[in-house]
Formats: sequence, structure tokens, C-alpha cells
Amino acid sequence: MSSQEAPKTFTRAEVAKHNSNLSLWLIIHNKVYDVTKFMEEHPGGEEVLLEMAGKEATEAFEDVGHSADARSLMIDHYIGDIEKSEFTETQETRLFPTNVQDTNKSGSNMSTIVVVLIVAVLSYIFLSKSS
Repeated sequence: MSSQEAPKTFTRAEVAKHNSNLSLWLIIHNKVYDVTKFMEEHPGGEEVLLEMAGKEATEAFEDVGHSADARSLMIDHYIGDIEKSEFTETQETRLFPTNVQDTNKSGSNMSTIVVVLIVAVLSYIFLSKSS
């Protein structure tokens, strides 16, 4: 899919048909992924994917705490979006980047902010005690 094409849309019923090792699709954050070719490579084993085949897998995906590297692999398996009328709105959906490719770009900003805040607080405490 080129970056200029509109993403293909699927209903949840269409995704549900892809629930076997011959064709395995997942819904994660209202996006559809064809992970059929990834089953053998999946570090958690194919059973985990087969259990969620054709279903909403957002909660299971987030509960595992996938790394930024794992999230970047998702790009290769993205095939489209769930139709807007069938979107599920969860806290994770609002926090997850709209574009999976943006995951790595924004990930380090939060750590930088936290580190700067910690240094500022420690500096304040140290300077307060020395005066």
C-alpha cells in the first residue's frame, strides 16, 4: 500500500473470517493486520496469534507490553482499518499513535522529559540545602 493510497477498510465480520493458520488477521487499535506469514516467527508462538485470530486483539497486545521494535514490525503486516462505524474507543486507542510509523519518533520524547524533570528536581533540592 503506497503512502498516498487511502487505507482499505474492513468490517469486523470480514476480519472474523480470517481465523485460521491459512489466513490470520488481527484487529489492534482499529487497524487490521495480516499476520499469517509472521506466525512462525512470532516470539510468543503461533498459539498466541491463533487464539486471537479474526478478533479484536488490542487488549492482549497491550497487556504483553510489546517493545518499540515489535511495534515497528507491525507496519509490514498492516492491511487496512476497521470501518469507522465499528471503531472501538479505548484509552489505548487514544494513546496509540494514529500512524504506526510514528511510534519510534515519539517514544524517546517522554523519556527525555522525565530525565530533565528528575535532574531539575534533584538540582533544586541540592541547591536548597547548600544555601
